[in-house]
Formats: sequence, C-alpha cells, structure tokens
Amino acid sequence: MAYLDHASAFAAGSAQPVAADWALAPSEASGFSALEWSVIALARRDRLSSLTAPGAISRAFGSLFGLGRQSMLADPQLEALRRVAVHAWHKGYTLPVSEIKRFLASGFNSAQLDTLLASISGQRAARARH
Repeated sequence: MAYLDHASAFAAGSAQPVAADWALAPSEASGFSALEWSVIALARRDRLSSLTAPGAISRAFGSLFGLGRQSMLADPQLEALRRVAVHAWHKGYTLPVSEIKRFLASGFNSAQLDTLLASISGQRAARARH
C-alpha cells in the first residue's frame, strides 16, 4: 500500500504548481468578424459549380450568351471561408479535406471551423423543418 504524507504535502515551500493541459494551450478565437459572417451568409446562394474553374466550352457559351461566371473573392482568406461555407451549405459536415486544409492554411483555426459548421447545420435543420 502506498503512503501519502498529507502533513508535509501542504507545507510552505513544498507545493509546486502544476498547470493543466488546457491552461497551456493558446486560446483559439472561435468567432468571425461581421464581414466574415456576411461572406458565410452570401455563400448560401452560391452553387457548388462556383468552386470549379469553367472549362473551355463553358467559357465559350458564357461569352456567347452573356452568362457570366461568379467571380472569386479577391481576398484569399475570405475566398477560403466562402469555399468552406458553400460546401457546408450544400453538404453539411461532409467537407473535402483539401478545403479544410485551405481554410486552416489561410489563417482560420479549427474552433472557427466548428463554429461555422454548427451555425450552418443549425440553419439547414431549421430550414428543413419548415
């Protein structure tokens, strides 16, 4: 049987503070700015086809009939956010790994990805009930 000396465990100078794992990890911001939330909301109307580059025939028909392609966002970070949001609006939590990597590489973190997916899935569920 092990013996623990309770009397000297709390004596002055003998206690050494131990930090918990969660205290050592840097806190990740899980929210978005107003501009980022507007990009997420606008992505609801975008089609999955807006994420792919048009082929030669699509470009020819587009120029012939005046069908313009939706342009990508100029800011690479906002474009990565838009791409993940478009996938989330259409497929829920089923995101391509390449889009997750692009999202994280652009400066967002996993807590923000969780917030985005939870927000969109909640709105998708509410829309499905009505």
